[in-house]
Order: sequence, then C-alpha cells, then structure tokens
Amino acid sequence: MSRRISRNSLMGLLLAALLAVLGSACSGSDRSVSQDCPKDGPTCRTTGSSASPSPDPSPTVDVTTSTPTASPSPTVKPTPTKAPTATKKPRATAGATSASGAPAARTNCASPGDCGFPDADTTGPRIALKAKKTGYWAIRTDGLVIRGQDITGTLDIYANNVTVIDTRITSDSWWGINLRPGYSGLKVLHSTITAVPGKGPDNGGVDYAVSNMGVSSIEVGWCDVSVFGDALSMGQGNLHDNYVHDIVPFINLGGEWQHTNTVISGGGNTGHLIIRHNTLLNPTSLKQGASGSIGLFADTGVVRNVTVDDNWIAGGAYALYGGDTGATGIRVTDNIFSTEYHPGSGGYGVVAHWNAGGAGNVWSNNRMSDGRLVKPEPAS
Repeated sequence: MSRRISRNSLMGLLLAALLAVLGSACSGSDRSVSQDCPKDGPTCRTTGSSASPSPDPSPTVDVTTSTPTASPSPTVKPTPTKAPTATKKPRATAGATSASGAPAARTNCASPGDCGFPDADTTGPRIALKAKKTGYWAIRTDGLVIRGQDITGTLDIYANNVTVIDTRITSDSWWGINLRPGYSGLKVLHSTITAVPGKGPDNGGVDYAVSNMGVSSIEVGWCDVSVFGDALSMGQGNLHDNYVHDIVPFINLGGEWQHTNTVISGGGNTGHLIIRHNTLLNPTSLKQGASGSIGLFADTGVVRNVTVDDNWIAGGAYALYGGDTGATGIRVTDNIFSTEYHPGSGGYGVVAHWNAGGAGNVWSNNRMSDGRLVKPEPAS
C-alpha cells in the first residue's frame, strides 16, 4: 500500500510540472503587459505629467456663440474622457546628478523629450476631434468652453474667461487665437495651434499662434505650436509645458525677412510673464530673420517681471534676449540651452542684452545641453 501511495504521489508531481510547462508556453513572455501596451513593444512606457495650475473647465458647457456676426458654430457636448497615455515618453528622473553638478537626466540628451521636456507625445489634444469648423470665428460669450473642435481658421476673442481645450486650430490669417484689449481670463490648454505657410495676409506669412492684446494674464499650457513667426506673443501670461517648434520664416510685406521668436514680449507690461517648462525651438537661419527663441524686447516700454525657468531652449540669433539695460525683475533659472542648431545655442550665442545690475534680476544654474554653466555677458 505504501509503495502505491508513493507512486501515485510521484505521478501527480510529474503531471503538475507538465501542466506548468504547457501553461508557460501558451502565455508567451512573462513581462508585465497592460491593455495599452503595443504587442511588439519591449515594455510599456511610463506616463509623465505636470501638475496643472488650474483644473479642467466644467465638462457640461456647450460650444455656442450668441453673436450674429460670428460664423455659425456647431453645438458640441464636451467630454472629460482622456485618450490613453501609456505611450507617452518617460519623464526625467529627479535627483541623479552628473559630474558637472547638473541633473544627469537633463544633459547629453538626444532630444528634449528624453530630458523630460515637452514634445509631441505630451502636448496637443487628448481626445478625438469630431466637430469641424472653418473660417473666422469672433467669440463674444463670456465663459465659453471650446472643446474637441478641429478648426480651420482663427479665433478672435471679445469675451472674458474663454477656454480653448483639446482642440486643433489651423490658421490662414495673422493669428490662431487673439485676445482683444479689455478682456481677460483666456486659457488655451492641451491644443494644437498651427498654420498654413503661404496663406497668411502678411505676404503669405503667419505671425502669432496666441496673442494677448489685453493687460491681464492668460494661460497657455500643454500646447503643440508650430509654423508661426512670433508664436506666443504677450507681455503677461503663464506659458507652461508647451512644445513650440518648426517655425516657418517668410518675407513680409515690407520686403524683409520677418524676425522670428518662439516667445516674444515687447515690454511695457504691467503684469507678470511666466515661461516655465517649455520646449522652445527656433530653427530659423540667421539669413532668414532669426531673432530669439525668447525675445524680451523694450520696443514699447521697460521689460519687467519675467520668469524664465526650467525650459529647453534652442535657436535664434541669440537664444535669449534679456530685456536690455532698463529691465528689472527678470529671473532666468535652471534652463537648458541646447546646441542642436548652433554651437552657442543661438547663432551668435546664448544671451544678449542681459541687465546684470537691474533690481531683482537673477541668472542662476543655466546650462548648455552638455552640462556646462552659462554666464551672460552684460548688456551693451
């Protein structure tokens, strides 16, 4: 009896081992796989995100306009559903440092996204765009939320607290979105803003992706912006987590190459301009009107109260124009100046017109993409 029991036990163990082998062969790889992971991918990429400075607007607002002068617009029920984000690139790991003292994950990167900065994977609409609209659209309804739209044309905003979110705008005019004087509260979030070269009114060129003509701050965040010559134009605002790239140079109506900047401010501002954690690329050549990646110019008054923090910056004649001799309250900290277009980041260097002695001006821990510290020359 004892021999039979022992033999049966041995057969049971052999059968269990055989079933385990067959189960492993049927299951394929033993790596962790989610439903969003591509079948041929080695692993699922982690999701990176930045904390939003403001919550998404209410998902119950209809997209409508009350003015008879605007082009008819469809009524669209916005949806809070987000597209899967499992394929977005992993963000840089905080804490690790290189021999130079710069964070290791933020130096010697093949692309901005590899260093944790915004790119095509982390900007633009998060939902499918279904509603179509063509032509000039004057917005005159306070609190309007425009979501899920695919717009070929422009938005001209004569209203307060308008939000454009999860939308694509393809402009054929001076601007993509323009806030008129006297109005405030504009937010442009998770959207793509681009243009059709050759279709703009300035000899075929296009100038401003988002223009703030008012005297109050606006917010532009997680947007994919391309083509426009002076892409983000304003004296005050909160520009964060945007990817500005592929500017298209053009000869303006005056017969000259239009100067190009990814962010431009003409001075005279009364509020605060915050430029934080953006990828700002100006590939325009020096012969075709390159100005800056960030241009802080005293064209209409003194430049004051600007924060330039934690951006990936490349291109322009100089990568940064710092506000000139009268500038005050300019803080430039923890930025990476990339050499992807020029050895000095800009064609002539990193920074021009920096007012080192201006009240409240700070230049700290700004580095080239290989980790070298950058020290600005004084304003001339």
